[in-house]
Amino acid sequence: MQYYSYESFKADMKALVCKLDFNPDGIVAISRGGLTMAHFLGIALDLRKVYTINATSFVDRVRQELQVCNIPELGGSSRILIVDEIIDSGASMERVLKVLKSINPNIEFKTAVIFAKKNAKIQPDYFIQEAKGWIEFFWEVDIIQSLRGEREC
Repeated sequence: MQYYSYESFKADMKALVCKLDFNPDGIVAISRGGLTMAHFLGIALDLRKVYTINATSFVDRVRQELQVCNIPELGGSSRILIVDEIIDSGASMERVLKVLKSINPNIEFKTAVIFAKKNAKIQPDYFIQEAKGWIEFFWEVDIIQSLRGEREC
């Protein structure tokens, strides 16, 4: 297991922004993993059109049937960047792309992730690191640890 810190995330988001040769007019975050990325990238790229779509195939680290829902209305957009924290098998990104392209055939879509596995069935247009095992993201580990036990408000 690899812990992925906030400091690493900040550095990787800066690197991702520098890598982008695509000028999106909107961002679609695959929830939940892509939400933190979409927030940072929306600010960095000065984009207000930040949407979410739900695609999940893991429950408690166990692969389940892939579910896609909460499909955003992207009318008025011409270039959308789809973001997620990782491409593992590639199934989620592949399905999201298929769904969004079928509804929005005139929009150009590009994909970006922090981590990508070499053997995934789809590779992102942009990524920062190769994934070699399970990654514990700070937004999961740190939040869960801080909420365990008694809540202090």
